[in-house]
Amino acid sequence: MRPPLFSLLTMLVLPHQAVSQSYDNLARVEVLPGWRTDTNDHVAALQITLKPGWITYWRAPGDAGIPPHMTFTGSREIESVTPLWPTPQVLGDYGMISIGYMNGVTVPLSIDLSPDAGVAEIAGEITIGVCEEICIPVTVAFESLLPLDGNPDAAITAALASQPVGAAEAGVQDVTCQVSPSQDGLQLNAAIAMTGLNGGEHVVIETQDPSIWVSEAVVTQHGNTLSAKVDLMHPSGEPFGLQRDGIRITVIGEGRAIDIQGCRAG
Repeated sequence: MRPPLFSLLTMLVLPHQAVSQSYDNLARVEVLPGWRTDTNDHVAALQITLKPGWITYWRAPGDAGIPPHMTFTGSREIESVTPLWPTPQVLGDYGMISIGYMNGVTVPLSIDLSPDAGVAEIAGEITIGVCEEICIPVTVAFESLLPLDGNPDAAITAALASQPVGAAEAGVQDVTCQVSPSQDGLQLNAAIAMTGLNGGEHVVIETQDPSIWVSEAVVTQHGNTLSAKVDLMHPSGEPFGLQRDGIRITVIGEGRAIDIQGCRAG
């Protein structure tokens, strides 16, 4: 199985900034400067507001989506930034599944500051896909000071509260992964034993290497076990390795998502 043509065309279109800038009125991006933590790190957010009825995508958007990409060049007193994506929705795009957000999203940022940092500055660009009847990559620049005396922000707090929960908290009892060769790469079968299944759960599987293409999961349920089967392919077409402790599985269900880190051999 190979990546759909839509996904391959998206990879080609995405870097062309001139295309996205022609449509940058579709999305507004604002930095919410947030607050300094007790450990002298910082919590901020990017608030993405779209035209009504438009959608944008989660970090693993599915074959019908455009993956978001952030850069933070131009920042000062910042060593690293980790986006914390809130629980997304499963959306249908003309018979294809995508994962994302309607009308916009607030993405908290966990910011590791330089030692003894005072007032820091975050600056960079975000490229996102925005879709209604058509899908367009949009690139927006952002910058903001991150003050020492910032206060907790209600929008950031709400977005943090809507993060996927961990495996233990969600009642996940066991996760196994069987990996076998396929015609184009590898096939992975994950079995997730857990409580609280409602039926209709969607499963997304990611690897540590973002260049590896992962198909949409075929999901079945047998009692309290979800099974998810995906195909994986390296863009070079060459053989590649897969570390089970680097596999990330997200189960998206009614009003919640579960973030599972790693799996054991099945």
